[in-house]
Amino acid sequence: MSRGPDAATLLERALRADAASAGVAVTIGQSDMTRWASVSFTGARHTLALVALSEPALDDWVAALPDIDLPMRGHLLADLTVKQVRRAGADTHLLIEALTVEDR
Repeated sequence: MSRGPDAATLLERALRADAASAGVAVTIGQSDMTRWASVSFTGARHTLALVALSEPALDDWVAALPDIDLPMRGHLLADLTVKQVRRAGADTHLLIEALTVEDR
């Protein structure tokens, strides 16, 4: 029986939806998830490579990302860091690292 989408899928969907609400279309080129657990929490570390058209709306969205609150059913976004922003012609390439925690 399926329990629904995993944390990586939920994070990708939430990022795309948030970007769209800011007027930005992002493509997720690569996504990697590593599960982790501590005594108190279970979650995952994520690395995502995104590409978007270079424009002022993108710059505003990227600046707001570290403080973003993304709704993800069954998970909480504990941390999000923009590790790299690289411009290549008309595109901007982003490298994002995030930490999600299962919300029980």
